[in-house]
Amino acid sequence: MGFARTCSVALMGVEGVVVEVQADLEPGVASFALVGLPDKSLTESRDRVRAAVVNSGAEWPQKKLTVGLSPASVPKSGSGFDLAVAAAVLGATERVDPRPLADIVMIGELGLDGRARPVRGILPAVLAAADAGYEQVVVPESAAAEASLVPGVCVLGVRSLRQLIAVLADEPVPEEEADRQGRPDPLLAGLRMPGTGAATGTHSPADRGHDLADVVGQAAARTAVEVAAAGGHHLFLEGPPGAGKTMLAERLPAVLPRLTRPESLEVTAVHSLAGLLPPGKPLIDTAPYCAPHHSATMQSLVGGGPGIARPGAVSLAHRGVLFLDEAPEFSGHALDALRQPLEAGHVVIARSAGVVRFPARFLMVLAANPCPCGRFSQNDEHCECPTSLVRRYQARLSGPLLDRVDLRVEVDRVTRAELTATGTRGDSTATVAERVRAARERSAARLTGTPWHANSEVPGRELRTRWRAAPGALDQAERGLERGLLTARGLDRVLRVAWSVADLVGHDRPDATDVALALQLRTGVPRGVPMLLGAGT
Repeated sequence: MGFARTCSVALMGVEGVVVEVQADLEPGVASFALVGLPDKSLTESRDRVRAAVVNSGAEWPQKKLTVGLSPASVPKSGSGFDLAVAAAVLGATERVDPRPLADIVMIGELGLDGRARPVRGILPAVLAAADAGYEQVVVPESAAAEASLVPGVCVLGVRSLRQLIAVLADEPVPEEEADRQGRPDPLLAGLRMPGTGAATGTHSPADRGHDLADVVGQAAARTAVEVAAAGGHHLFLEGPPGAGKTMLAERLPAVLPRLTRPESLEVTAVHSLAGLLPPGKPLIDTAPYCAPHHSATMQSLVGGGPGIARPGAVSLAHRGVLFLDEAPEFSGHALDALRQPLEAGHVVIARSAGVVRFPARFLMVLAANPCPCGRFSQNDEHCECPTSLVRRYQARLSGPLLDRVDLRVEVDRVTRAELTATGTRGDSTATVAERVRAARERSAARLTGTPWHANSEVPGRELRTRWRAAPGALDQAERGLERGLLTARGLDRVLRVAWSVADLVGHDRPDATDVALALQLRTGVPRGVPMLLGAGT
């Protein structure tokens, strides 16, 4: 009779639970039972682990073998338990010393030949292990850089079960060929302390050389992009095809400040769970950018899928930009499903397999044509769309969704003079990003000691009582409230935008000009105020 135990991690969204993997050998007819609420892919690990152990040169026990996953009440899925199950079985047979196994967390899939392969969600799994107090983690070699991002954890990257057996048994480590599905850089070098050899990367259009200086004209839209980045405000761009709506949205992530270390780990954990981390670049340190097609389903936007739910576009855009081009073409149910994450900053998905919670604090950019043909305007005779069709098209974006959008800007056609001009067209991304960084620092200093991090998050009550605008600055906005042009929520959003404008221009608090520009950006009605810095004027 033999017994051994080690640990792995069961993921529920980006949150993990450390699972104790116990192996028990008893005399009897040779069998292998896996208990503890495993799903089908985990149940199949019995065959994978048996073949991997035999093909790694170890003997498979010809006894009654029971492997238990505790706590049994937690649903467990995926192939990431293979390494832990194999190690527990080898510890029960005393092929390796079972005593140190109890303090090690093992995450990874095994091939039939014993090769160790990475799985989704390595980073959130290691974060869960670190939070539970574990200091040693074993992962496939190709995922070692990702696991090493977690501070305070020693990571061992192995290419195969044979190498793991050699390390645990204190034997010479055999050479193995790198798994072609893994990353190209060799990482096996014994225990690797956190932060060593971990490359950094980005998931942003900035990688492709997109610059705001490429955008011709569009003074109001460029101003709106800058204000959106400074305060974290959602943005709606409406205009004909080819006016530059997509260009502006693609350049917004590069204007946003770089992610802090905690924010980088949050974003990387979501992308790791989705299996979207690029090889050799485990850490995402710039604002992500997600632009789903208008045929996307509600599940692909907010998350879902069979079994344990997977993150959707709103979570992949966490701390970055979610761009919905041709927004009226999206399903109405899919668009309305965005209302909850827009307010809460996270999305909760309930399925029969469990309830998961994904972070979803993103900056949303909607883009739309004025009508199905895209040529509608007050003085344009080229539009052939019936008035009723134009109304139906514009009504596809519901009032409650648009009410959560702080900035609404009409993007005009680019004129011949603007397109052929040879002078300076507008500030570059680097220049605008520096102004946004300074504005964010001003707002962060003001919000120190509060639960809010950006102007768009501050409740209206606080803006009206704790941080007041200059005397008389709100007169025009309050008249709009009295005339029914603004709702109470709309007035609060104008205040938030006004604070972002003030932070950009260096005012201690919003004055009448700042509020007027905020009203213009909120309602789209000209207020006779000049455009902001970086507008290209």
